[in-house]
Amino acid sequence: MSPPLPDRDDTIFAPASGFGRAAVTVVRISGPAAGLALDRLAGRRPEPRRLSLRRLRDPDSRDLLDQALVAWLPGPATATGEDMAELHLHGGLAVRSAVLRALGRVPGCRPAEAGAFSRRAFLNGRIDLTEAEGIADLIDAETEAQRVQALRQLDGALGRQVAAWRETGIDLLAGAEAALDFADEGDVDEDGLDAALSGRATALRDAIRAALADGRRGERLREGFCVVLVGAPNAGKSTLLNALSGRDAAIVSDIPGTTRDTIEVRCDLGGLPVVLVDTAGLRETADAIEAEGVKRTQSRIRSADLVLHLVPADGKADAGRFADVPVLLVRTKTDLAPEVPGEGGLAISAVTGAGLDALLDAIQAAAQTALGQGDALVTRERHREALSRAAAHLDRVATAAAGFPPELVAEDLRLAVRALGEVGGHVGVEEMLDRLFAGFCIGK
Repeated sequence: MSPPLPDRDDTIFAPASGFGRAAVTVVRISGPAAGLALDRLAGRRPEPRRLSLRRLRDPDSRDLLDQALVAWLPGPATATGEDMAELHLHGGLAVRSAVLRALGRVPGCRPAEAGAFSRRAFLNGRIDLTEAEGIADLIDAETEAQRVQALRQLDGALGRQVAAWRETGIDLLAGAEAALDFADEGDVDEDGLDAALSGRATALRDAIRAALADGRRGERLREGFCVVLVGAPNAGKSTLLNALSGRDAAIVSDIPGTTRDTIEVRCDLGGLPVVLVDTAGLRETADAIEAEGVKRTQSRIRSADLVLHLVPADGKADAGRFADVPVLLVRTKTDLAPEVPGEGGLAISAVTGAGLDALLDAIQAAAQTALGQGDALVTRERHREALSRAAAHLDRVATAAAGFPPELVAEDLRLAVRALGEVGGHVGVEEMLDRLFAGFCIGK
């Protein structure tokens, strides 16, 4: 973990609970004036780390604002590494607004922007960048598997592993630089040093590559397993989308070409995030708008995790059209044509519900294989890019250490250590902090 940065000289406050009418609203305060704010509103500071009942009063007029439970949390052993206070208010909108206005009149206090508390925790060394990303993912988690994955990140699964890799890299770098410093000593076995360096670099490179060879499960779990419904016009795509999602997400009509654009519906299927995509029917058309819809359909097919190729029960499938994409043939409208040709696939009727359970099971099995259950180590493209660079530098060390100038070997090791440091936020991340923490909630 990087050494903590100096505390900021301003103090932030914000509700840490949801908006709207509630039983309790929690307001968090963090910074050097947190104790002053508590004194001004609550009259006196309670014993540290104990909830105490206090009457909160306006710091200027001394009008009663609320009866609340308050907590005083002196730093640095706090979530942000700074002095903190919490106010557990009655959850009415008027109470919360009055208390927030009063806090704004305390010298040195200002409302927090999105992600400000987590950002201070990172800057003060309480969490690393991967744990901060875990917080963001936990806020956004919609399914059980996403929750599990986010908690693993927040618990430091990736951070601890990368820190161990980085320590190994630092050891290798120290050895390489020592060999440089003592290269002119007669008792230095350069061949032995090169062999040891190459062997350890190879082991480290292989460990990183093993983590990267996961089929991008972590990133795909965060984004959702993309299932694209394709077929000719009137194959039953929109009807099936509505049946699977349990609502009228798409317009259904007997008129061919009704769907002109892609329609997405997010679902929780067995704890896994699945994105169902309805598309324009595939056919040659002179209609410019429909043609654009067909073009977008083809684009979504190329990026799909699974294509459901919908063919009416009495129609003929064109299996060669989707040769490069995982495809599941689905025979639709079996209520109109019960006799299904023997060409494989699942037979369903979105109208009667026949076969829908089997189709959902098939989609869930494919998603399970592709995504896992939240056990991926690498969860963001940023992680993957940095780890890939580290592996590339180590590969040069592993394969060319004996024939490379020692200065270049040391430089590759230095760049590998730097790339590993970027994952946890130890180096080179200043430009991405605003973008990352802007995606958080106010009060987090």
